[in-house]
Amino acid sequence: MYALTQSVNNYFPRSRHLAGLVVVLVGSLFCLWLNTSVNTWTNGRIVGLSSLTLAILIGMILGNTVYTNFAERLNKGVCFAKGQILRLAIMFYGFKLTLTQVASVGLPAVMSDALVLTSTFLLTYWIGIKLLKVDRETTILIGSGASICGAAAVIAANPIVKAEAHKVTIAVATVVVFGTIAMILYPFLYHLGWLQPWLSAQDYGVYTGSTIHEVAQVVVAGNTVSADIGDTAVVTKMIRVMMLAPFLLVLSFALIKGNSENGETASFISRVKQVKVPWFAFIFILIVLLHTWIPMSVGFEHSMVLFDDMLLTMAMFALGLTTHISAIKQAGIKPLILGAIMFLWLIVGGGLINVGISFL
Repeated sequence: MYALTQSVNNYFPRSRHLAGLVVVLVGSLFCLWLNTSVNTWTNGRIVGLSSLTLAILIGMILGNTVYTNFAERLNKGVCFAKGQILRLAIMFYGFKLTLTQVASVGLPAVMSDALVLTSTFLLTYWIGIKLLKVDRETTILIGSGASICGAAAVIAANPIVKAEAHKVTIAVATVVVFGTIAMILYPFLYHLGWLQPWLSAQDYGVYTGSTIHEVAQVVVAGNTVSADIGDTAVVTKMIRVMMLAPFLLVLSFALIKGNSENGETASFISRVKQVKVPWFAFIFILIVLLHTWIPMSVGFEHSMVLFDDMLLTMAMFALGLTTHISAIKQAGIKPLILGAIMFLWLIVGGGLINVGISFL
């Protein structure tokens, strides 16, 4: 009980956090306003732009210029945003999904998501570590983003991976670059008629939701074809999001050292006991269940979604502030190559998986 109380208390900011949190909050609110305003100013012609992308970019610009003069005073609050606020954002993500939505697309969508997630992550790990010699933390974060739900998955996996800020930024960059390309490419291929011989309209929606990185990118790629396909794509994507919790649990188990203190191989049971349960991800599942079973007003749901968007944007803005461009340069071109390879896999390999399931 004492440990639980201490854990909960850690989510209440102290006076030492306030200065940094105010800066992060103001920055995130500006990014949310800018994202909405840009879409209004351009009549929606700039598609796929998100407050998360703006937050990390603006955060990096400030983090490598004026922030350095105030870092010592603001750092505690900024780190609070990268840690505790991030976990809260993952929890409240549950207000964007219900089990009713999952049931509406059926078993094929669940199977596609599971197979694409598993194959993409394992392939990313093998290519990144064995072939490209990318460091393990960056490889895992890129794999998490590509296989599940983009930037949200990257920052959700980081408390387990414990990577440096610039590695998280690199992984998010691959999501932004290749997810944006996919968002434009998928509808283009569909309108050319290249996908129709293999995938029905419903199957195309599942394909889009199971292989494109970000939720916002899926919304654009699906609705560009039709509203019905857009609905199928988004629900399929949200099923992938719901797989985040078991994924983090398995990841925590996999990252435990395979040897015990005396040098002998650790048993399965001993490794299970060492697993750091990502409880924030399971609270996300609990919120999904509550969102499904308990009637909620449209106004309340909308407010919680906006609140979660703000929390995610705060976490990304804080991440940008603590990311140094010099560290990104040292990482080189290999992480980007890895992201490109996995982008091609999601298009081709993910397509084959979806075609195979459609024939079952």
